[in-house]
Amino acid sequence: MHIRAEAIVLSTRNHGEHGAVARALTREHGVQPGYVRGGRSRRIRPVLQPANLVLGEWRARTGEQLAGLTVELVHSRAALFEEPLPAAALQWATALAAAALPEAQPYPHIFDALSATLDAIEAAPSARGWAAALARYELVVLAELGFGLDLERCVVTGEEDELAFVSPRSGGAVSRGAACGYEAKLLALPPFLREGGTAEWADIFAALKLSEHFLSRDVLVERATDTLAARTRLVDRLRRAVA
Repeated sequence: MHIRAEAIVLSTRNHGEHGAVARALTREHGVQPGYVRGGRSRRIRPVLQPANLVLGEWRARTGEQLAGLTVELVHSRAALFEEPLPAAALQWATALAAAALPEAQPYPHIFDALSATLDAIEAAPSARGWAAALARYELVVLAELGFGLDLERCVVTGEEDELAFVSPRSGGAVSRGAACGYEAKLLALPPFLREGGTAEWADIFAALKLSEHFLSRDVLVERATDTLAARTRLVDRLRRAVA
């Protein structure tokens, strides 16, 4: 097996005295793990920072063997880890992909969504500029893994107008009229998720609540406690930042 591709580092763990095992997301080959010789060294460890973009080369004699991996830094986001809010966002975005995606299966749309989200976190002057992108990224993960929400028409009436809620059971949109009397049992559907554009903080938090419900129920079932802890820290910090 031989793969050479740009990849987003998702996670690393120490292996042996000097090495590390890194998992990185490529666009065409999905999540690829690899053993990095000297991965704990002062020279290579910063390259393996989650959220960095690297040029990776994986080599293995068989498909069952853990590949040896060499990495070359393409773009570093390590400086963002000095800022608590962007750091929490980067940690959650990469942790979600690491936990949710099976290895060696291509998910180009997730790669593109993650890349765009990381770029937004890096470029935006404040969290307002990237929090909506993070919610959209989570919905892309759900959709690509087969748990996409139907936000195009009302699951009750079939109509496309005044969609304001989502059924927490079916994941289908519900119109304002069909939701009458049941609003407390439904999840809010922020307009920006369907119409695009900018979003107020109330809508951003509603979108994050919406995606969290389905991520914890359908994707992170056995790993929800550990993985969602990073998300909880992020949302708590966002709430404190805008309070």
